[in-house]
Amino acid sequence: MAKNIWVFCEQRDGQLQSVALELIGVARELAEKTGEKVCAALLGHKITDKAAELVAYGADEVHVVDDACLEKFVTEQYAQAVTALAKKYEPSVILFGATSIGRDLAPRLSARLKTGLTADCTKLEMDEEGNLFMTRPAFGGNLFATIICPDHRPQMSTVRPGVMKKLERDDARQGEVVVESIEFDTAKFAVKVVDEVRSIQCAVNIEEAKLLVACGRGLKDVKPAYTVAEKLGGSVASSRALVDAGIMDHCSQVGQTGKTVRPEAYLAFGISGAIQHLAGMEESEYIVAVNTDKNAPIFKVANLGIVSDAAAVMKNIEKLL
Repeated sequence: MAKNIWVFCEQRDGQLQSVALELIGVARELAEKTGEKVCAALLGHKITDKAAELVAYGADEVHVVDDACLEKFVTEQYAQAVTALAKKYEPSVILFGATSIGRDLAPRLSARLKTGLTADCTKLEMDEEGNLFMTRPAFGGNLFATIICPDHRPQMSTVRPGVMKKLERDDARQGEVVVESIEFDTAKFAVKVVDEVRSIQCAVNIEEAKLLVACGRGLKDVKPAYTVAEKLGGSVASSRALVDAGIMDHCSQVGQTGKTVRPEAYLAFGISGAIQHLAGMEESEYIVAVNTDKNAPIFKVANLGIVSDAAAVMKNIEKLL
């Protein structure tokens, strides 16, 4: 019988990714509905020491597969390992981050386990019978669809980074660490990493920022935004309009086709607030919106709305700081 909620805990170069801790947080909430355990799957090489951190963030069990062939992410190797764990323990739910790794791995697991997969979710809920309700944007972000998988287990979902909130770290928490041994079929290892070339696209990760100064179509000059963000200790974000115009980089884009953020403060200048953009920032703790259109959708989610010229307000703030 399928039981327990599992989280694939992504790590890169031995460092746990924030999305893994966010997923453990939401898994903890789901598990409280059914009384199940939260189990973390940690794969890699020389990463066993990271298991205690996962317990501190809410995992009841951490299943570690520490093997040299898992040092770098290669789809087949990771797919074999996670498939073996899923068949051994028969989880009710498996959650993945909607990252490049999660989006590559989860569909392959879905096919091998003969179950469904709901991708790019922004909300997860569970009933007392253990049915997972997975909500994601649909039809270009114009509406949200809630999907269930009642006839197959495990129920699988990828979740966008930054959507869920990780729990406070508690180093006093107790949990079990299980070291797993996987028999790999090396004959199927058709791909290997020969070299790794890295480039920096954005110096700042807006998903980690506590304050964001977001620029939209209403700002023709974004330079003051960088000054304001620097003085306030934040970072600069963008709507899709400025990315499409070539003014801002895609890695700064907030929204359905960009990144999901939940900073302590989100300052939106000249952003109308299309549903695609709102999907990426509406969970921010405090939202300030500046727009000339008093009927702009952004004002429906804003804690403070200012009907004024965004560029003028930006320059005044710059002077005050």
